[in-house]
Amino acid sequence: MEVTAAPRSVQGTGASRRLRRAGRVPGIVYGADLPAQVIELDHNALYLQLRQEAFHASILNMNLEGRTERVLLRGVQMHPWKPQVLHVDFQRVSANQKIHMKVPLHFKNAEVSPGVKAGGIVAHVMSDIEISCLPDDLPEFIEVDLSTLQLGHSVHISDLTLPKGVESVQLVRGDDAVVATVQIPKVIEEVEAVTAAPAEGAEVPVEGAAPAAAPAAAAGEKKEGEKKEGEKK
Repeated sequence: MEVTAAPRSVQGTGASRRLRRAGRVPGIVYGADLPAQVIELDHNALYLQLRQEAFHASILNMNLEGRTERVLLRGVQMHPWKPQVLHVDFQRVSANQKIHMKVPLHFKNAEVSPGVKAGGIVAHVMSDIEISCLPDDLPEFIEVDLSTLQLGHSVHISDLTLPKGVESVQLVRGDDAVVATVQIPKVIEEVEAVTAAPAEGAEVPVEGAAPAAAPAAAAGEKKEGEKKEGEKK
């Protein structure tokens, strides 16, 4: 992906405000043992690129002053309520230096997992993961396969299949966090619990006691006897 920038000759709050009114976005590019450089970009072109997921987790080719630099998007400042980009940060990357990056997780095959077929609902505990790799090994996303996920079970970071040369920063630190899980909806659990519990006031059978139908039968026999005595009279 490519991004076009131009050197910025003005700095400061007032100058940045005037840039924004002119449809430009102030920014900065730094890293790779080179001096930081202030830049400006076309707002509408940048705004459309920011709507693409890959723009946030890919090596970008920045065209700047007739040369191309490989950069990563490191920061975006948006207006609190307007669809306006206020500032962007880019970092130069070196081919032989590892980078740390958050990449999105893409979940697949949830509909065929045993847990979902049993009535469970998948909960995505994480939406992205921090990885470490060389720039050329940077993936746009990491897939999470849920096809074998059982009811009440979870997928952890150690269960993910990472591309060659990519490792999870969190897992290296010893934190094998939950990525996704499948559970029975709480409402269904409560309904099942209510159905299983005896109704208030209902008699609870006691071991050794006569069946509930016996008294009713005895009462019926008694009434039948009284009726016959009345016929004799």
